[in-house]
Amino acid sequence: MRTRFFLNGKPVTADTTPTTTLLDWLREDQRLTGTKEGCNEGDCGACSVIVTDDSGARALNACILLIPQLEGQAVRTVEGITAPDGTLHPVQTAMIDHHGSQCGFCTPGFITTMACAHLNGATDHDTQLAGNLCRCTGYAPIIRAAKAAETASVPTHMKDDARALKASDAVFLDANETPDAQNEANAPTSLETLATWLDENPDGTLIAGATDVGLWITKDLRTLGPVVFLNRIPALAGVIVTDAEIRIGAATRLSDLHDAIAPHHPSFAELIRRYGSTQVRNAATIGGNIANGSPIGDGSPALIALGATLHLRSVDGPRSLPLEDFFVAYGKQDRAQNEFIEAITIPRQSDALRCYKLSKRFDQDISAVCGCFWIEISQSIVTHARIAFGGMAGTPKRATKAEAALHGQPWTEATVAAAMSALAQDFTPMSDMRASAGYRMEAAQNMLLRAWLEDQGQNTDVLKVAP
Repeated sequence: MRTRFFLNGKPVTADTTPTTTLLDWLREDQRLTGTKEGCNEGDCGACSVIVTDDSGARALNACILLIPQLEGQAVRTVEGITAPDGTLHPVQTAMIDHHGSQCGFCTPGFITTMACAHLNGATDHDTQLAGNLCRCTGYAPIIRAAKAAETASVPTHMKDDARALKASDAVFLDANETPDAQNEANAPTSLETLATWLDENPDGTLIAGATDVGLWITKDLRTLGPVVFLNRIPALAGVIVTDAEIRIGAATRLSDLHDAIAPHHPSFAELIRRYGSTQVRNAATIGGNIANGSPIGDGSPALIALGATLHLRSVDGPRSLPLEDFFVAYGKQDRAQNEFIEAITIPRQSDALRCYKLSKRFDQDISAVCGCFWIEISQSIVTHARIAFGGMAGTPKRATKAEAALHGQPWTEATVAAAMSALAQDFTPMSDMRASAGYRMEAAQNMLLRAWLEDQGQNTDVLKVAP
């Protein structure tokens, strides 16, 4: 499959299989070995690169980024961070000055991630670097280096990728490179073409962010068969806010969803911020998060609590259903083989959402329990309640018994206690390596109590120490 993009400022054409990762291509075909293979599953950040498209620059994990996802974009590896004349980038100088490297294996990934944040003017360094692991230096000197580079000007060559993309059509046409029929079949640009492809390939694999599919390739060593890439269909991406609803395209990246949803439902945005790392959120899509049907996927409980509607499409036309009805049982969703998720809509409403995530690590970890609560109060009476959990059943699931215990009752600690007890009728959680069944139940109950305490004005933020 032919893919055209820029690599460190120069146009290139890669002829690869659809499932070739950028990391393998860089190291084996281009001999650019500065990009390292660490975990090979998107957790450690040693393979981080900068990818620029029309929406801007973002850090991504090359190990689970497939070459065809890069069509028409620009990639900058650690070899392209230094200026063409050899001048070091400000973050490279700062890492030297602040002793931010020891063994050096993780350093290229840190450099590219820091350079991307520097390019974007991002100074929330703990968040930006949460996806880059260092096992020997320690994070203090690395964070000091990132802070030291904040005020330095962005080097001119770091802006070249955005400029190059504006002239990319002319560049590639001059090189007599045009997408072939195979590309059009595997990377459609319309919903109709995608629907036709899926109808003809009902066992095919849909690839958006590849944060799941990438691991099928690198860890499970699967042969995927027919694949189709969704990142060239404009109608699948983006968030549209109207007076009636918020419509979220299925291929909307989680990082973009975070920015769009924050003004409306900040607790959901904070939940998204804790989803994976910056590199993962820059690739993963909300549609993929839903479609994989994981019982511990963080997006679905929040959307269910918001009363979301799921919109599916096939050659037979569109179909919509409440999101909670999409999850039938563990590993089974209400989706025909020729259907794909097109969008999710949530009604516009005053914000009453609270989301809580419990995990062993605060950042970049899978939930043991994720609880989301939409509780409306009028004159001290609960008028409406939608409660959804991840990690408590084989699917993301509403707590209907607890909701019933709250509805129409005074918003008091006694009412909340009754609803906490009712959760035992809603769920029979399992024990696994993340948490025991008993711990999960107690945590879920305490999340409901936390929602009440917050509404009473008490500080429950686990990152803040209160006297």
